[in-house]
Amino acid sequence: MSIERRQTSRGVVYDVRLRAPDGRSYKRRFRTRKEAETFQAGEIASRAKGTWIDPRGARMSFGDWSAEWLQSNPAKRQSSLARDDSILRNHLLPVFGDRPLGSITPRELQGLVNDWTARAAPRTVRRQYDVIRAVLAAAVEVDLLSRTPCRGIKMPRPDSTPRDLLQPEELAALAAAVGPDWEAMVWLGALLGLRWGECAGLRVGRIDFAGSRVHIVEQVTRASHGQMMAGPPKSDAGSRALGAPAALMDLLEGHIARLGLTRQDSRALLFAEADGDLLDYSNWRNRVWLPACEKAGVPGRVFHDLRRVNATALVAEGVDVKTAQTRLGHSDPRLTLAIYAQATSEADRAAADRVAARLRPEATDKTGPPAG
Repeated sequence: MSIERRQTSRGVVYDVRLRAPDGRSYKRRFRTRKEAETFQAGEIASRAKGTWIDPRGARMSFGDWSAEWLQSNPAKRQSSLARDDSILRNHLLPVFGDRPLGSITPRELQGLVNDWTARAAPRTVRRQYDVIRAVLAAAVEVDLLSRTPCRGIKMPRPDSTPRDLLQPEELAALAAAVGPDWEAMVWLGALLGLRWGECAGLRVGRIDFAGSRVHIVEQVTRASHGQMMAGPPKSDAGSRALGAPAALMDLLEGHIARLGLTRQDSRALLFAEADGDLLDYSNWRNRVWLPACEKAGVPGRVFHDLRRVNATALVAEGVDVKTAQTRLGHSDPRLTLAIYAQATSEADRAAADRVAARLRPEATDKTGPPAG
């Protein structure tokens, strides 16, 4: 290790020459000897503590490292890979692609989040930020950075405005509007709480007519190359067998017959493109779902609203949390309550009446207001 004083056209500089633990040499240039000595001392101290980070790693571009990061987890689902790749290409690489990792600052990240917040929903902003946070955290783990710049970033508050639930008459109108080819899909979402991908991955052999059960073992997602693919649910909790009401089983049996299939066609999809291929969500949404919502008078709806209706109905009908969690395929019961269960006005009214009956029973039988 050495510090060399050198005269340049711009004045005197001090070069700190150091050797990395692997034997490779590197240097840093400073304007004053004090700065050079401080840097040298810091490098020596960090090596003694075992916390030394090769400063050359921070010079790797964000684009190069994010490409390596994207392929670093072989267990990542194709749908998650496709989502992360899209966020990188559309929102992060245009900003940081050529930048050295070590040059990205918390201030810049906060500015990026603020810019996103002005144009996108809080949930979208969080999803995009989670990707860059993961990329930079991974850079710390492999010693490209000594610490992440994702520090103290303030995120937009989530929208706490409750979304109106579809009412029974609206569900019926929507089921009629999608037409006979898709009616069963609407009721699978509303009565069983299935996700769109779970409906799209449902096969004839997974319908247990004898036991009145629907087995969820496969779902359709978009792969990283843009094509739709079928695979297992995203968690162990997603694989489940759901008891189904008789009316739904009758509807499914009629749907299978309308397709010209029998119960022996176990591998056949219940819902597919005209050529039999897996449904493409974007195509189905634009071709079937959105026109049906307009026709039924419930514009602005998403298929996931059917799942919210189901979750709220489970809670409103007094179904215990564990059963609701299992039926919805959640790995955490807090997700069941915090995200999906929305108290209905009817349930709120019933709660008020039950409290009144317990605490002031003498007033519950009177038609007029209680005496003061």
